[in-house]
Amino acid sequence: MGKKDNKNDNKEIKDIVISSLSFVFGTFCLALCYNLFFVPKNLVVGGVSGLGIIVQNLFNIDSQVFIYIVNIGLLIISYLFLGKDETKRVVLGTFLYPLFITFTQPIASLIVDYFNFHEILVTVCLAGLLYGFSNGLVYKYGYSTGGSDVIVKLFRKYFHINEGKGVLISNLFIILVGGLVFGIDNAVYAIIILVIESILVDKIMIGISDSKKFMIYTKEPRKIKKMIEDEFYTGYTIFPTVGGYSHIRGVMIMCVISNRDVNLFKERILDIDAHAFFVISDCYEVQGGIKRSNLPFI
Repeated sequence: MGKKDNKNDNKEIKDIVISSLSFVFGTFCLALCYNLFFVPKNLVVGGVSGLGIIVQNLFNIDSQVFIYIVNIGLLIISYLFLGKDETKRVVLGTFLYPLFITFTQPIASLIVDYFNFHEILVTVCLAGLLYGFSNGLVYKYGYSTGGSDVIVKLFRKYFHINEGKGVLISNLFIILVGGLVFGIDNAVYAIIILVIESILVDKIMIGISDSKKFMIYTKEPRKIKKMIEDEFYTGYTIFPTVGGYSHIRGVMIMCVISNRDVNLFKERILDIDAHAFFVISDCYEVQGGIKRSNLPFI
């Protein structure tokens, strides 16, 4: 028991270290992205930092000072209206992100000329990639950089708007204001950055699908099972089914197929049963199974 407990403790410590370093590095990259792309090109993609760029342009108030003041104010609001537990989750990010913005400003100043491309879309795409990578590292382990995340949580608590819609509403409002200040072009570029960011965040948090899950209903289950075993060398699971309309009893076959075999697998199913019903979905992780145990490098 002692060795097992030590092993679990070591794993827990390792997980904490990895998640903490990922959060710090992600926040650093997020601040670098702000100074390297957003400020020089007046790209307003939402959040308190986006408002900081607008305020700096309209009222000549340094965006960093604005971010510090608003983040601290939102932290106090979070404690008063959301409670201590919710506030604990945003305290570190609330201070770390502005500090990294200050720290990365001279770094960005030194290298910004190397990222001054003739085509603005190249800058927008690079900004979206760095922004998505940074947020992916921060969100993957449940961290937050504070700021507008507090506003989103207030929306959820008092207006019953889920966090996804809250983020969308707040970002679109800030982007709209940014478009009025800097032009519609900048608003469109900001939306492109957010689209790239959302795709990349999903990939970092969920993973890249390297296989597909098939759910197959067929009148030829024996032939389908034999085909799976003999031609694709993988396993399957059988579920008893009852038709919702016909009430006819049957079976559903579930199996996982690598992406490179998907089209061939579909053709073979239809060769055996032209009227087969099947559903295909992304499969992000597979543990165990016949094929994995026989071919562990797959």
